[in-house]
Order: sequence, then C-alpha cells, then structure tokens
Amino acid sequence: MNLKPILGVSEIMRMPEAQLPAFINRLHEDPDPSHVAMQMCQVLLAMGHDEFALEMQARALRRRRIYRVAGHPSPTVRLLAVMGPGSMSDNTPLDFVVDRIPVQLDWLFVSPEEGLPEEIPDHDVLIVAIGESGRETPALRQFGELLADWPRPILNSPERIGRCARDVVFEMLMRTPGLLVAPTRRVARDEIHAPGFPVTIRPVGTQAGKGLEKVETQAELEGYLDQHAEPVFYVSDFIDYRSPDGLFRKFRIALIDGRPYVCHVAISEHWMVHYKTAGMLDSHEKRLDEAATMRTFERDFAFRHAAALRAIADSLGLDYVVIDCAEMRDGNLLLFEADNRAWIHASDPVRLFPYKPAIMEKAFDAFGAMVHERSAAWRASAKRREPDLGTES
Repeated sequence: MNLKPILGVSEIMRMPEAQLPAFINRLHEDPDPSHVAMQMCQVLLAMGHDEFALEMQARALRRRRIYRVAGHPSPTVRLLAVMGPGSMSDNTPLDFVVDRIPVQLDWLFVSPEEGLPEEIPDHDVLIVAIGESGRETPALRQFGELLADWPRPILNSPERIGRCARDVVFEMLMRTPGLLVAPTRRVARDEIHAPGFPVTIRPVGTQAGKGLEKVETQAELEGYLDQHAEPVFYVSDFIDYRSPDGLFRKFRIALIDGRPYVCHVAISEHWMVHYKTAGMLDSHEKRLDEAATMRTFERDFAFRHAAALRAIADSLGLDYVVIDCAEMRDGNLLLFEADNRAWIHASDPVRLFPYKPAIMEKAFDAFGAMVHERSAAWRASAKRREPDLGTES
C-alpha cells in the first residue's frame, strides 16, 4: 500500500520546540484529513495532551485505520502492528523501538466492534501491540481467533498477552526459586475486607502509578475507596525493597526473544519509583550509579538473576515484553510487573545521559534482529513447502 508516513511521538519529541509551530502549519496544508488528524494526534501525545489527542485519533480512525510511521530511510523488513484505539499507555510504543533500525512500521487499528479491513498492507511479520488492561480483553480474544491462520509470523500472540495481568503473574511465578512476586489479588470493591497491612492498592486497568497508593490501616483503606469509584482493584502485599543505602532502585528490563536488556535504573527516596519523578535529571550521583549498573548489567545483574529472568520469559511466552523489578537484600529478584506496553526509549538528553544511547542500541538491535529472523525463518519454511515440479525429460 502506498501510505504517506507520519511522524511518531518519538520523532516529534526530538524535534526542536521552535520548529513545531511551522510543522503544524505545513501539516494543515495536507489534503488528506485522516493523515492530518493522526499526525496531530501524535503531536498532542508528545505534548502530553492525551484527551485532545484521542479526539484527533478518533477523527482519523473514522476515515482510515492503517497508517505508516516515518522511520529508517532504507528498511529491510516490514512490521505490521495491530493496535487498539488509545494513548501511548494502551499499546506497545513501537516507534521508539524501531525508529533507528531498518524496520518499516505500519499501524493497523482494530476494535471488537469492527473486523479487519478489506485491504491490509503486505508485511513480513505481525506484532500484537494491544496491551492487557482489563478493558482490552475482548479485543485480544477476538483477534486471537482472527490470527489463528495468519499467513505471516506473529509476535506476541494475543492469547499470551493476558498473562501480564498482575494477579496472573503472581499465580504463575509465585513458586519460582530466586524470584519474589508480591501476593496480588484482583478484588471487587465490596469484597475488600481488612487485608493484612500494609498493602498497595490500585484500580484495575491503570498504569504509571495512577491511583496507586500504600495503605497501612483500615481507616486509610476506607478513605482510599471513598476517593476512587472504580469497581475492581488490585491489592498487593507491600514489600520493602530499599537498598542498603536507603534508596529504592527499580530496574526496567526488556525481554526480547527471551533475553534481558536493561533500559533504565530509576533511583528514588520514595517506594513508588518513576523515572521522571526520581530526580535522575537533577542528581549526578544517581546517574553515575545508573551508568555503572547498566554497563555491567550483562555480567553482573543479569548473570546473578539469569534463572529468574529465564523463568519469567518462559512463563509469559511473549516475544517482546518489559518488566519492572528490583533486587532484594537477600539476593532474590523482586518482580513488580510485566507489560508489553511499557516504554523503552533513547530520548533522554545525551549531555546528561551519555552512556544510554549505546546501551539502548543493544535492545533496539535485538528487536530488529528478532523481526528479521522470524521473517527469514518463515520464508525458508514457505520455500520448503513449495511443490517440487521437477523438469520433464
């Protein structure tokens, strides 16, 4: 299909802020309203205006459901991503992964209400980018059926994405040697009765710490429920994972084709660790700590926890998934969550994080190699299946 590429959020975030108004002005000269709307969606997502962005996305999807993302000038493999309507937290943000490697990325937006479009761009590999968050379950179930006889290799089979649910992760991995997963229950509002404190609680379907709190008494729990009207929550035992120096360290690791690649190490004074709020930009000492950990990751952290990381990858069965974890003082690996939608990127300012581009390149190259290998294996298999017509004598 002859698709005009749009800039993804990753490319827009690299654009100098002074150039953005001129880019938007030129964009509105485009005669294709669906292209304009989807491009504006990406601009607004990059600016953090998710509500307005989703309005633009809905406008675009009413006209067209397939879009091509601008990327490498000479792609050598074509990747089709099955997406659901939503923001960056609802689908795998693949534009950050492939924008510097030779992979052509097309988005195919789907929903339970609509089947597949009549025309689909040719591709070498398909990846299911829809995430598990409760509300996407019908879409994953539906497209698991549609993709059962898909004529190309599939990454992240939809029936396996549901394994990323927090309570399912606990059930699958709770007895794994060397691995600790906080006991996690999916509980309806009216069934939450005096759990053992302290616990963490969050509404099902939320990400990035939205609605996540630690409660230590029944009164705090009741106050939390008064402020959150959601019907179902995840309730987990709270585990104190602070390091010997009193700081909390959260490792983000991409499991690509079963192998671990470190993507960041967030270091915070608070138990709820997010990279943006951990003070990494402001602390030279924290960045030195992260740099040392990332540089020695393969021979140190990944070596120590090789068995646990392998067990996680094998249990999830996903070709691409991101985990957040920590290292306990007793040497166990503490797993917080697994998610195929988690953000890995190389968009931090190089002047502050000069060590990151080369390290992140390992993860991106591994993803590209996986896509190429799956495509090559499928082509080789298809060639073997071709009938041997022979030659007439």
